[in-house]
Amino acid sequence: MQTNILRAIALGAALCAGGAHAATYPFQDPNLAPQQRIANILALMTPDEKIDALSTDSGVPRLGIPSFGGTEGIHGVVQRGESKRQRQPIPTTQFPQPPGMGASWDPELVRQAGAVQSTEARYITQSAQYRHPMLMQWGPQSDLARDPRWGRSEEVYGEDAFLVGTMATAFTRGIQGDDPKYWRGAALLKHFLANSNENGRGNSTSDFDDRQFHEYYAAPFRMAFEEGGARALMASYNAWNGTPMGVHPVLRSLVIGKWDADVVSSDGGAIGNLVKLYKRYPDQKAAAVAGLKAGINQYLDKYQDELRAALKEGTITVADLDDAVARKLRTTIKLGLIDPPAGNPYAAIKDGPAPWDSAAHKAVSLKMALESIVLMKNDGRALPLAKTGVKRIAVIGPHADSVHWDWYGGIAPYTVTALAGIKAAVGPDVKVNYAADNANDAAVKAARDADVAIVVVGNDPTCGPNMAHDWTDAGTKPCADPGDGREGRDRETLALAQEGLVKQVLAANPRTVMVLVSSFPYTINWAKEHVPAIVQMAHSSQDQGTALAQVLFGDYNPGGKLVATWPATEAQLPPMMDYDIRHGRTYMYFKGQPLFPFGHGLSYTTFRYGKLRTSAPALAANGTVDVDVDVTNTGKVAGDSVVELYAAWPKSQAERPRQALVGFQRVNLKPGETRTVRIPLAARRLAYWNTQAGRFDVEAVPVKLMVGESSADIRLTTTLPVKR
Repeated sequence: MQTNILRAIALGAALCAGGAHAATYPFQDPNLAPQQRIANILALMTPDEKIDALSTDSGVPRLGIPSFGGTEGIHGVVQRGESKRQRQPIPTTQFPQPPGMGASWDPELVRQAGAVQSTEARYITQSAQYRHPMLMQWGPQSDLARDPRWGRSEEVYGEDAFLVGTMATAFTRGIQGDDPKYWRGAALLKHFLANSNENGRGNSTSDFDDRQFHEYYAAPFRMAFEEGGARALMASYNAWNGTPMGVHPVLRSLVIGKWDADVVSSDGGAIGNLVKLYKRYPDQKAAAVAGLKAGINQYLDKYQDELRAALKEGTITVADLDDAVARKLRTTIKLGLIDPPAGNPYAAIKDGPAPWDSAAHKAVSLKMALESIVLMKNDGRALPLAKTGVKRIAVIGPHADSVHWDWYGGIAPYTVTALAGIKAAVGPDVKVNYAADNANDAAVKAARDADVAIVVVGNDPTCGPNMAHDWTDAGTKPCADPGDGREGRDRETLALAQEGLVKQVLAANPRTVMVLVSSFPYTINWAKEHVPAIVQMAHSSQDQGTALAQVLFGDYNPGGKLVATWPATEAQLPPMMDYDIRHGRTYMYFKGQPLFPFGHGLSYTTFRYGKLRTSAPALAANGTVDVDVDVTNTGKVAGDSVVELYAAWPKSQAERPRQALVGFQRVNLKPGETRTVRIPLAARRLAYWNTQAGRFDVEAVPVKLMVGESSADIRLTTTLPVKR
């Protein structure tokens, strides 16, 4: 297959390089309308070629049509190497896991990260050194972290539909680029829909009503399609209200019919699950046919022999294949794979030094790592540390001298651990002692002998080094630490086992800073009460240690915000399989007092909010207003304020959340500086799904607008009338 791919790339390049006079077929004329080109290609393809093109190899070698290929890509291109296919490992820029990217609350930076990832995928696809097609990147992950016990919380931007949708839209735009004709890459959103339990996911059902489908679970996907230009997604393993997503009618009615999706992919093994787990179909052939009929046109499963047999017996038709392949070919055309390279600005990304070694890509990586850090607690101004006043530092903990890989991360060109970053920041004149744990009292001894102790704890994203061998039909094996989770395995507890190490270190040295490198929330009640300073960040950033050191020593003022509600106890959570978020999920419906609220994050400076106003006295049901607020840095150092705009509907005739995020903006302010932050508010952000009418409606009722520094720290409110 690899030989065919290379042959197709070479033939396609030769045809394009030859100019119009060398064209053999009408589809090679870029001036023809896409539908005409696609019709010509389909007329030239054999049924076998059409079936083959429904794999991740979308090319047609005989016609010189290259494959756009595929790669995982939620926080960097993934190419760890495959011995079976003789693919070498390729280093690529690795950003923090998506919860960290979300914690930046900076969609423009997320867009830049998507552009970095997509540029590197183009380079790997087109450079003579690699020639490995991966223009379709399987990201952004657009699911929602509705429950902190979910093992794949590490893959998503957060619990809020608007925040996740905004980030998914930005990442999609970054991947696909801003050229009016061509895409740099193609984004494939994962996993549609309501995929947020791992235990039993292969045949579990996520049950909730149409309102929650449209207002919550589908909202990030809809935003990325309608506002970000996405045209591809992957169906999830689970069912919605009893019907598996891979064969759910909503794929045809909504995803293809209204969102105009080009590629609808099955997940790995999902077709087989329809037979062996759901027991919905008698065999693989029937399941593969059902997927095709439902709209699947990219299979990550066994399907080719099955579809050939189905075609022979008349269960499917050539017209069925044409419908599926035509949508994939739209992506081929958007990527410019059958056009002359001269008109495609992305065709030249192939020569010269590797982009992951460039200063520009490294700068985006470091900025993302910095902006992802959340200062959760800082009593008595324990942070930042003064380099001049510290001569001995203890760096302690199982995550202090490693940058963990995760299942959806690649190989970084370099990594900086917390220990390395701290050593580099303080220089040779400061003694830095390291202890991985408290074996033989190593951690306690290091802490006692230090001016300050920095203890780095958290989770292991893969629950150990053998995740590739830990798979079962039911997911993955249990984690040794019940507080860990991963794909295929939900967390058994939200307790942090390593909190015991923090207690030992704090007892030995009251000047202790806790650094929590984690993919999800923990119930760290003791640490919140006793540890002077707590810093949280996500795993897998190549610049993890550099960013952490800059925050600890005050070279960078943290401004990240939490993307999920951190419960104080698991008793505050509904049962895991209760997908009705109104029963107490997310900050919108949470019951009780959280340990840390959604949107929480401190700074080394302070901010004052004033003069909340709107650009118009009322909002038309189909209009937009600007919401302005004056923000002043009242401290002594520059810093980032994230202005969070929430809405509430006290007079709504429909059941609405207690509050809902409808806008936000991260802004940097110098000491004493005041700036007017303007957040556009479109009426559609205030809409609810009218189940009876089957549409979004904006109620003509007053809306309460609230701005603050977290969902629980509201500084100003105003009322905005909404008119029809």
